Amino acid sequence: MRERNTLARVGNNGEVPGINEAAIEEAGDDHIFTGHDTPMRPDAFDLTDSEKIKKIEYHFREIMETLGLDLQDDSLDGTPLRVAKMYVNETFSGLDPAAKPSITLFENSYKYGQMLVEKDITLFSNCEHHFVPFYGRAHIAYISDGKIIGLSKLNRIVQYFSKRPQVQERLTMQIGSELQQILGTKDIAVVIYARHLCVCARGIKDTRSSTVTSFYGGRFLMEETKNEFLNYLNL
Repeated sequence: MRERNTLARVGNNGEVPGINEAAIEEAGDDHIFTGHDTPMRPDAFDLTDSEKIKKIEYHFREIMETLGLDLQDDSLDGTPLRVAKMYVNETFSGLDPAAKPSITLFENSYKYGQMLVEKDITLFSNCEHHFVPFYGRAHIAYISDGKIIGLSKLNRIVQYFSKRPQVQERLTMQIGSELQQILGTKDIAVVIYARHLCVCARGIKDTRSSTVTSFYGGRFLMEETKNEFLNYLNL
């Protein structure tokens, strides 16, 4: 098992003992992930948001100075604080369970029994392997089992799970499983189409490729229902 305090293990030459850099790069490029849940430490919320911002600001300043940037420059002196606030309050706010959207369900009083599809939900997240963005669209469908959900809540659920270090496969599964639990039905479908800057802007530098992932449950496992959903998406 890895030690938690990586900073304490960095040698005088900046290297971390026992780290296989080739294996780390390969794992990141191969999009490996370890499970359904976002990996979190038990003490993840011991610090307040203000304490986290202060700590991230300090360490990001160290990174910039290590790169040789002049933080006395007017354009750069506020960057560490801006990045720290962005990480805690925006980019990775989905790590905090308190940020989870409050969901109110409604009775399906008009007995709508067909699938409901919300397509082209804007999605921004960050690759957990390189901490650079991936972005695209999420498409969601469900068949009511007596309850319906407000359309904007589907967007908020996508946004909540996106705002954390992610891999697209896990993100797709988390959205699908959450909707199954909320709506009390297995009849959920999620498709995500995204472009990854860890592929476009570094590594292989392929600017044309994209990634599609899917989650199908209940009746969406049947080819007829799945194809109806995909036809709505023109996929």
